[in-house]
Amino acid sequence: MEDLKKMKVAILTENGFEQSELTSPKEAMEAKGVTVHIVSPQPKEVRGWDEKDWGITLKVDKHISEAKADDYDGLVLPGGVINPDKLRTNKEAVRFIQDFFEAGKPVAAICHGPQSLIEAGVVDGREMTSYKSIKTDLINAGANWTDKEVVVDNGLVTSRSPADLEAFNQKLLEELQEGIHAKV
Repeated sequence: MEDLKKMKVAILTENGFEQSELTSPKEAMEAKGVTVHIVSPQPKEVRGWDEKDWGITLKVDKHISEAKADDYDGLVLPGGVINPDKLRTNKEAVRFIQDFFEAGKPVAAICHGPQSLIEAGVVDGREMTSYKSIKTDLINAGANWTDKEVVVDNGLVTSRSPADLEAFNQKLLEELQEGIHAKV
């Protein structure tokens, strides 16, 4: 079991992240002593989406061009409709995601967050869940989609929506404690 207090986790996001899907996992990890960095293609700050309108603005800790998977113990991908759509068109963001999978490090994606995983080419053969509107996208990319509040597949944690955050956060912390997973 890894010591959470010695860990550093990246939350990769763009403008338009679903606010609770970033703030809830961030708070859960920080409460256990994990150092959390917001990594983004945006240079200084990112703005969240709070259900029906723009929400909070958060400071970016590390620009994607300076971030390396080697510097982190895990990765979180919040959802929102805008956020993953922007990330999946950014080559640096996609490469950053791929590097976590190549290293066997835990990755957690919620709601629309798995869209970025499709672009990274890392969902084929994986047991996953997501927001229902991207179910077909995941299936077409080779994932085994299931409708559960949280699904864990060899270090990959996925959930459907903000309603699943409690289970998502719990499994994220468990996977971080387990550390490196065998490459699939």
